[in-house]
Amino acid sequence: MNGATTPLQTLIRNVRVHDPVHGLDGEVRDLAIRDGRCVTPQPGEPAGETIDASGCIAMAGGIDLHTHIGGGKVNLARLLLPEDHRDARGQPCARSDNPLELDACGHVTPGTLATGYRYVQMGYTAAFEPAMVAANARHAHMEMGDTPILDHGAYVMLGNDELFLQRLAEGAHPDELRDLIGWTLHATKAMGVKVVNPAGISAFKFNQRKLDVDEGHTHWGVTPRQVVHALAQGLHTLGVPHPLHIHGSNLGVAGNIGSTLAIIDALEGLPAHLTHVQFHAYGNEGPRKFSSAALQLAEAVNAHPEISIDVGQIMFGQTVTASGDTMRQHANAGLASPRKWIGSDIECDAGCGVVPFRYREQSYVNALQWAIGLELFLLVRNPWQVVLTTDHPNGGPFTSYPHLIRLLMDRSFRLEQLAKLHPDVAAQSALKDITRELTLQEIAVMTRAAPARLLGLHDRGQLGVGAAADLAIYREHADRERMFTTPERVYKDGRLVAREGRITAVPVGGTHFVEPDYDRSFDRVMRERLRRHGSVHPDHAVIGRDELCSCCNGGTLLPTACLAGARA
Repeated sequence: MNGATTPLQTLIRNVRVHDPVHGLDGEVRDLAIRDGRCVTPQPGEPAGETIDASGCIAMAGGIDLHTHIGGGKVNLARLLLPEDHRDARGQPCARSDNPLELDACGHVTPGTLATGYRYVQMGYTAAFEPAMVAANARHAHMEMGDTPILDHGAYVMLGNDELFLQRLAEGAHPDELRDLIGWTLHATKAMGVKVVNPAGISAFKFNQRKLDVDEGHTHWGVTPRQVVHALAQGLHTLGVPHPLHIHGSNLGVAGNIGSTLAIIDALEGLPAHLTHVQFHAYGNEGPRKFSSAALQLAEAVNAHPEISIDVGQIMFGQTVTASGDTMRQHANAGLASPRKWIGSDIECDAGCGVVPFRYREQSYVNALQWAIGLELFLLVRNPWQVVLTTDHPNGGPFTSYPHLIRLLMDRSFRLEQLAKLHPDVAAQSALKDITRELTLQEIAVMTRAAPARLLGLHDRGQLGVGAAADLAIYREHADRERMFTTPERVYKDGRLVAREGRITAVPVGGTHFVEPDYDRSFDRVMRERLRRHGSVHPDHAVIGRDELCSCCNGGTLLPTACLAGARA
């Protein structure tokens, strides 16, 4: 061996590898880790640790592209449901016997520590907050920095802030809107842009109760179609890897499939990611005027390779919905269970609504929602266009992913669960007739390779030479829920962080963000805007790289490697 080469940290032998990026579909081979990266092992090369993984499969570490884990609304959800942080007897959660796990609990919206532990115990190594308010970005980053082990990042919300809507209404040149987007990404250290109910959150503040795609904002006069296209065009021009992340109009409204298809039309071929589409795939047919439109949406996605989706699958039981969509959360507040809710706003950037909710198997609407989500997973032909999510916590907690995976991979189990639901759902849903069962390779795409590609994380979601050694090793089992609940081993950047469900190390995860190349003269526009109208001093508006590092580990500056940033 070359004396300048460091020895292998770990050699994993005889493991079945599922790496869709490199076309490995269950090939038995050896994997090796050196300096936190995947390398090709040489014959006879010694390693610090050698593992015989016969009977196991290896995948890259899971990546959750859309999960609410940091920021104001998540903390409000925790405050609203203190009972979620108690056991069945109302007592504080029991302490772990693992000295590496600090006291942490919560099921529906676990605290930051529990979030990191629970994700890693399932084989996930990265999770991304999809709705960061610009005025609250510093806090959101600090909270995500308190989440152990996981790589993280956030999408900043635009499309309802006053400056963007004003400039769009005034007919601003696309370059000016591009620079507004670029400045916002730079200032908040975001890795993408999220639009929630385009222009609708703002319209709600002017007492509008609905805003369809081609309906005018009562004050600014702009339409959601204009907002979506302008944002998608600006991000495309800037070269930001992740396309516009869209929470469409009329979330949860019967018949909203028309709005969802209109959003796709508004993009005019630009790339975009439609999020929690289960909540946007409803028809208004049948005796109850509520039906599945999953086939219509799947056909649209199949016809538009530039479009990707995540599903936002609902899971039965107690959860809490936490969203920037105050218009829809206000409309749903009467359905709260338990009967309490919160609505708030920060500086007219966007909004925040928190409504507890319990999905019930014998509710026709809830049961059909469950079926619609599964239909979407199974009807979209290309798994690279679909990401597995529950829109945690809105559709259900992320800890339900192993159960969801079994539903997708095991048709007989799926039909057993369907038979337990409201009796009218099976008759109204196409789910019973869908024979497709997802393969391990397709699960690896939806939970690893596709989210990495969509986020521009080229060295994640795969196990090729030079990739970050984020990987999970699962013991093969016919019961896929059991298999994906507790991997044998989980590695983060080459370090063993969990073994058979027990946390073994708690390294600090990296913060992913983009630095777009926009016209820096626009900084003066934003400084004047903040000076006149903002509550944050212009000197403090832009988050520095050193802040991201220091918030990750209590004030000690980490090496720049902790900033896994992508330059756009």
